[in-house]
Amino acid sequence: MIVGILLAAGTGTRFGGDKLLFPLADGTPVGVQAARNLLSGVDHGVAVLRPSDRQLAHLLEAEGMQVAFCPGAETGMGTSLAFGVTAAQDEDGWLIALADMPFIQHDTIHGVASLLRAGAPIAAPRYQGRRGHPVGFARAFFHDLAQLSSDQGAHPLLAAHAGRIQMLECEDPGIFADIDTPSDLSGLEDAFSIRIDTPGMKTVKL
Repeated sequence: MIVGILLAAGTGTRFGGDKLLFPLADGTPVGVQAARNLLSGVDHGVAVLRPSDRQLAHLLEAEGMQVAFCPGAETGMGTSLAFGVTAAQDEDGWLIALADMPFIQHDTIHGVASLLRAGAPIAAPRYQGRRGHPVGFARAFFHDLAQLSSDQGAHPLLAAHAGRIQMLECEDPGIFADIDTPSDLSGLEDAFSIRIDTPGMKTVKL
């Protein structure tokens, strides 16, 4: 079984707080849309939240996500990632997604998960030569993932195993589109509702 791990424990400081509860143009909160996208391609979903994020927890549970409260989330993304994988440690693999990236296409998520199911050790989408999110890991990487900490996330692990990453070639600029500030959100909503425009988008590193 492939489990989606939604990393939703950030503080949203640059956004001004409650970033994942902020509504998109259709009224869906950012974090809920990211959860729906992730659930479209995995067998089960686990959302990693800070213990204080009860409102978001209720919304994600209503979408069918299992919620795991990470007591050390403030120490960084690596800690949250390790906590989430450990909460689903008996699975065949994990698809790691960020809750502030609500524009990834369902086909992209399904495609990356399919690579894991077919035996890829690590899988990720690539658009116009650039790797994006979400990133999948097979069970062989459990101990490496479970030992992550700090704010580096899995970037050192990906760098060490770059030759083992199987890429899903896609036409999905949403794999780069993360939201840090209100201006990011308005700009990305304009881009995805009107046209596909990748030059101004940022590349985020898991």
